[in-house]
Amino acid sequence: MPSISLFQIISIFAPLFLIYPLFMSDQSNFKRYTVTSALPYANGPIHIGHLAGVYVPADIYVRYLRSKGEDVLFIGGSDEHGVPITIRARKEGLASQQVVDKYHEMIKKSFEELGISFDVYSRTSAPIHHETASAFFRKLYEQGEFIEKYSDQYFDEEAKHFLADRYITGTCPKCGFEKAYGDQCESCGSSLSPTELINPKSALSGNTPVLKETKHWFLPLDKHEGWLREWILESHKDDWKTNVYGQCKSWLDGGLQPRAVTRDLDWGVKVPVEGAEDKVLYVWFDAPIGYISASREWSLKTGKDWEPYWKSADSKLVHFIGKDNIVFHCIIFPAMLKAEGTYILPDNVPANEFLNLENDKISTSRNWAVWLHEYLEELPGKQDVLRYVLAANAPETKDNDFTWKDFQLKNNSELLAIFGNFVNRTMVLTHKYFEGKVPAVGEMDDYDKQVIAEIGRYPGSIALSIENYRFREALGELMNLARLGNKYLTDTEPWKNFPANPARVATNLNIALQICANLTVLCEPFLPFTATKLANMLNIKQFKWGEAGNANLLAAGHLLNAPALLFEKIEDTVIEAQVKKLLDTKKANEASQWKPMPQKPTITFDDFTKLDLRIGTIVAAEKVAKADKLLRLTVDTGLDSRTVVSGIAAHYSAEDIIGRKVTILINLAPRSLKGIESQGMILMAENSEGKLCFVEPSEPFGSGSEIR
Repeated sequence: MPSISLFQIISIFAPLFLIYPLFMSDQSNFKRYTVTSALPYANGPIHIGHLAGVYVPADIYVRYLRSKGEDVLFIGGSDEHGVPITIRARKEGLASQQVVDKYHEMIKKSFEELGISFDVYSRTSAPIHHETASAFFRKLYEQGEFIEKYSDQYFDEEAKHFLADRYITGTCPKCGFEKAYGDQCESCGSSLSPTELINPKSALSGNTPVLKETKHWFLPLDKHEGWLREWILESHKDDWKTNVYGQCKSWLDGGLQPRAVTRDLDWGVKVPVEGAEDKVLYVWFDAPIGYISASREWSLKTGKDWEPYWKSADSKLVHFIGKDNIVFHCIIFPAMLKAEGTYILPDNVPANEFLNLENDKISTSRNWAVWLHEYLEELPGKQDVLRYVLAANAPETKDNDFTWKDFQLKNNSELLAIFGNFVNRTMVLTHKYFEGKVPAVGEMDDYDKQVIAEIGRYPGSIALSIENYRFREALGELMNLARLGNKYLTDTEPWKNFPANPARVATNLNIALQICANLTVLCEPFLPFTATKLANMLNIKQFKWGEAGNANLLAAGHLLNAPALLFEKIEDTVIEAQVKKLLDTKKANEASQWKPMPQKPTITFDDFTKLDLRIGTIVAAEKVAKADKLLRLTVDTGLDSRTVVSGIAAHYSAEDIIGRKVTILINLAPRSLKGIESQGMILMAENSEGKLCFVEPSEPFGSGSEIR
């Protein structure tokens, strides 16, 4: 390869080293970081859409900050109030508390097994949350931050209960779907209000609800519009993601309206004012306060003061959410915090778009998802593969897609063939030629120096991407470091050079091992299990981020542990099983949506008596030439033996149906099909999948028996 001088290398990469500290100076203004992740509803398990949109990016960010030595509080927890919980409870025949207990534990365990490194994982049904949320509401109430309004809301007279949006179903006025909810049609995706539904019904009793007046408290968002417009549209125009900024601008340009903070429900945080005994805090108001109550819980367990993380100007608050929560975290929750008066506002809200599955929208109601707890059971030991694929496919700027074939490709062709292959080659060669000890560096040529200079730029370039919330880009840079190592080994060919020049090979393998050591540091935010495994192989402690970027992490003579494979090949059978599982789900969904054909026009008894239906026996069958769907049947009707052409070849083979009893209409006018005169019609039943089956007698009736 062409030679390059050290001066040229410095000239090329010096600007990068200059840019990185300037960028990083913005981070050094903060003494601590408060990082929240959206609270998942405890009405079902976690799926890959949740992970790609929120939890994997948040964990990458937090692990990176910790590696830098920053003071970080990473908050998670279960959102356990709201209508979805009560609906799930009704569906499963459980109390609401039983439902949230079940799914909270399932979600928490799944997060732990995937390596999502929360400092606290709390829940909104906890007493400390009820206390915190009540106190927050009470303070705003006493400060006069709410307005009281009366409005008409649907009421179930039999159940004696006001109905939340999801407890009202009816026909969508936009697409005609008959099972739309009072807030959304899951068929066409339109947002709705309960009064828009055609033929509304109560999910509690099935009766038609009536409109009844009720009182609620509202947060007057219009009062906060001025400072919100300045704070978002001017202060964060350049540093918030375009999808976040755009959605906020759309809301602000449309004019903010007062929003209810209470609801007529019996499950949730009770409204702590007189005259509201039958009301709870609206879940959108209650849930984000869960970040604060979780911080208080963490404080009680650790003895650390939670308030600086929420109330000091030198703390940075970052919310990781999906795009469906942008307005709540960028407009409504900041308005709540500002109204309360003692809290900092979020510095950034890096919301992601949605992840689809096999080119179809992930849907919990249709069971169209890859559930985390099932993945962990069915693909044990592959936590980092899932983290890698979801980070590589993160829907950062637009919706993205997860497919099992891509999952397999990324494991086999990237993690295994690039990252794992480089580490394994390096470790095996070191054990082969130097008894598993790090060889000393000898004389370096220009290529060696170029590679060392390249190593030096990766901590800065990866950090730059992470701190700009570009995690796909950061992961790509990490893999480029592994590619650099692979290329270096391929170019220097130590396996060929050792007999003639062992000193040269010692230098090559020392540099390759230094790349491995750097990978342990730089991959840890993305692949924590792999980082631990690699550090154990190298027989080292886990270095901090600031120690990476140099070629002196491993001292000459350091003894390595035995090599082991970081990743395993994923075989086709594993992927085929997962794809089949999804196809079975799709078939089940289609079957559940199937409806029988509507009744045909009414006929008279005299019309029916004109039909001559008999039991017949198929005595011969063969395929019709040049007709994939047709079989030529010879049927014994008891009266005669006749030819019938039937379109059942896609469902039955000719040899398998000889001797079958069938129902045949024998007085149908003959019809020519493919040049064959068909003298009757075989009756078939058709199911939701379009599969046909014979209509046969349940007892051994003879051919010619009449059906009447």
